[in-house]
Amino acid sequence: MSNDEIFAAAYREHYWAVSRYVARRLDGRTSEVEEVVAEVFTVAWRRRADLPAVPLPWLYGVARNCLANAVRGYGRRRRLVDRLGNDETAHGRGTVAGPDTDPPGSWVHEALGRLSPADQEVLRLTAWEELGVDEVAVALGCGSRAAAMRLHRARRRLRAEIDRLRPLAAEALPEEHRHG
Repeated sequence: MSNDEIFAAAYREHYWAVSRYVARRLDGRTSEVEEVVAEVFTVAWRRRADLPAVPLPWLYGVARNCLANAVRGYGRRRRLVDRLGNDETAHGRGTVAGPDTDPPGSWVHEALGRLSPADQEVLRLTAWEELGVDEVAVALGCGSRAAAMRLHRARRRLRAEIDRLRPLAAEALPEEHRHG
């Protein structure tokens, strides 16, 4: 198979997995998902001779870099909008959430959000993308032992955050669910 055919097969097979990966990490900024995914596959096209036999973890690694660039760009745009005073709150269009708007399990996401970006990423690669340690290593650009250690430490830190939040989560439950 030629490099072009290998790229085409990787694109067909992994486009939606890469799209889901990017969408989960942009958390509500869906207008940027297609742009980032296009950038991932542009990089993959330029480096099609480097595509490994199992390209998905490699594509996730490219996506991580593209996301980092997009997040930096988003931050620059946000600061510009703030300086211009043209944000939603300045014009009274802000939305106030009601007391019952937290989605189920939001405290787990809160615990995850308290971790470092590196810890969040290694946990998401294993939970959301369902990668094994060897594949995580490829996505993160490190060795398998380092990936396994990062995952172990991230899980330990997540458990500590969950334990810290658990009393708060228990208070949020209705009385009939607290003692089970």
